[in-house]
Amino acid sequence: MVIIIFILVLWYGGLFFQSFFLHRYAAHQVFTMSKKMERITFILTWFFQGASYLSAYGYGIMHRMHHAYTDTEKDPHSPSYDANLFAMMWKTKTIYQDINQQRINVDSRFTKNVPQWKTFDAFASSRFSRLLWMSFYLTFFIFFTTVWWQWLLLPVAFLMAPIHGVIINWFGHIYGYVNFKMKNTSKNLFRFDFLMMGEGYHNNHHKHASNANFGVNWYEIDLTYVIMLLLNTVGIIKIKTDTK
Repeated sequence: MVIIIFILVLWYGGLFFQSFFLHRYAAHQVFTMSKKMERITFILTWFFQGASYLSAYGYGIMHRMHHAYTDTEKDPHSPSYDANLFAMMWKTKTIYQDINQQRINVDSRFTKNVPQWKTFDAFASSRFSRLLWMSFYLTFFIFFTTVWWQWLLLPVAFLMAPIHGVIINWFGHIYGYVNFKMKNTSKNLFRFDFLMMGEGYHNNHHKHASNANFGVNWYEIDLTYVIMLLLNTVGIIKIKTDTK
């Protein structure tokens, strides 16, 4: 039971900061926060994503590219141009690393105001940091695993952020329903997105990319947005008034 709770904390903690910070703040900037709070959020993202930490700079730029080039050859991740989900993951990783290490030229429209903390990213993305987290996960499993099948969850802990990415960027363009007819394959995975905290409303998001709330229908409850409303109420963030 302890292992299950641990995986759930990693799943939803990492997912929240990926959706809240990397996606809605870094890529789309649907809300603002102070520089101090931004730095705190960088650290919390590292804490919860751990071994699979993603840079806000690399993620933000790559996601903007995804919106600009959805389902074309320039899309960083598209089932339409990748043979399988593993090929898509490898392509995504390569482009992400090329952006972070500035090995490719990126159009200025994709870099504008994307948050970057170079010194922290260098540490959080380092092999040392990733191995440190992996060692912690392994030690935790050694102490708390009670049945053999729980060991199957260890790779999930190691690869949490890429798994989240595959669910949305692969399955979210193949399976599900649509509220809006688009010139792309984006779909909503769930009527109520209990699994991806609102990220599963992918078709809605592609239609209204600047909206803070990814839900459209009454039953499409965006759990990340619900938390954002609370943070907005207490003054930690300020949701932009031109979003819904």
